[in-house]
Amino acid sequence: MEIYNASYLVSSAKVEQCPKPDKAEYAFIGRSNVGKSSLINMITKNAKLAKVSKTPGKTTLINHFLINGNRNPDVSWYLVDLPGYGYAKRSHSQRVAWQKMLAEYFQSRVNLQTVFVLIDSRITPQKIDLEFLAQLGEWGVPFNIVFTKADKNTQSETARNAKAFINKMKEEWEYIPRSFITSAEKFTGRKDLLSYIAEVNEGFDPNEPIKEIEVRPIV
Repeated sequence: MEIYNASYLVSSAKVEQCPKPDKAEYAFIGRSNVGKSSLINMITKNAKLAKVSKTPGKTTLINHFLINGNRNPDVSWYLVDLPGYGYAKRSHSQRVAWQKMLAEYFQSRVNLQTVFVLIDSRITPQKIDLEFLAQLGEWGVPFNIVFTKADKNTQSETARNAKAFINKMKEEWEYIPRSFITSAEKFTGRKDLLSYIAEVNEGFDPNEPIKEIEVRPIV
């Protein structure tokens, strides 16, 4: 699959403000400053699509982008930039509001095909990331893992940290979803991510709710 155009559509403070769920939707989320905006811009080959900031916590709304919207509607889809979880210089009430917004989004957006959870490949497994995955599992939300910033490590360091994270997941999970190694600087992983999205798009039916898959923690 190729992206011919990507355009900003809308930013929503509430799920009911999001676009009509008539297209396949893919959400991107991760800890603050994990490289989410850079990854989105790399995938779309549009350096100005998502705002890149060195300050954590800049994304505060549900941001929808329309991909290939000027082509056949059958091949267009939504890319969603979600607020990061974890540390951000915001008030407690603001963080609580974000958590509520995200919980409602994940549990009610019927066209959501998968959540790409971004993990910093430079570091060892973090409790906050594993806890977030556990929460998605409790909600029955399908997800995949995207290891970011691979260009900041040696190849062996990236592979070691990615393997350590997956092994940590195996301690609690029956099923390990697909994972991707990416670099926004070198465009690493772009082809694999888009191929996966194209594969999922083929099975999307806007008249049917998302089919839940088994990505739940072991009871």
